[in-house]
Amino acid sequence: MDREMRVTFPGGSRVDAEYKGFLIKTDQPVYQGGEGSAPAPFDLFLASIATCAGIYVLFFCQKRGISVEKTTLVMKTERNPETKMIDKIFIKIQLPPEFPEKYKMAVIKAVDRCSVKEHMLKPPAFEVEAKIGE
Repeated sequence: MDREMRVTFPGGSRVDAEYKGFLIKTDQPVYQGGEGSAPAPFDLFLASIATCAGIYVLFFCQKRGISVEKTTLVMKTERNPETKMIDKIFIKIQLPPEFPEKYKMAVIKAVDRCSVKEHMLKPPAFEVEAKIGE
């Protein structure tokens, strides 16, 4: 098995995860009974998609010696009003005027290789168990 992630419950609607030496804090928004003291777990899920896309843009540009100083990435989502599930994710890479035109489609293809996206397209199996007294 890969590394273990340990989840703890520090109070209120907060749920924290310890992973690879980092403490990842979450909380629910006030309107859902939390204090809004940290991102909600779903917010972290969305942020993982956007930042994964961003790292692929960064690595693409670094490999070619292209500055990312004026480059940004904006991600928007579209929800299905009936299911409340996200139906579509839009990622827009905002490139500066000096970005080489010849790399425009290649940087899009780089983002398409994002490993978070790949895991969504080929999701892992989930197995959940509960034990009492351990």
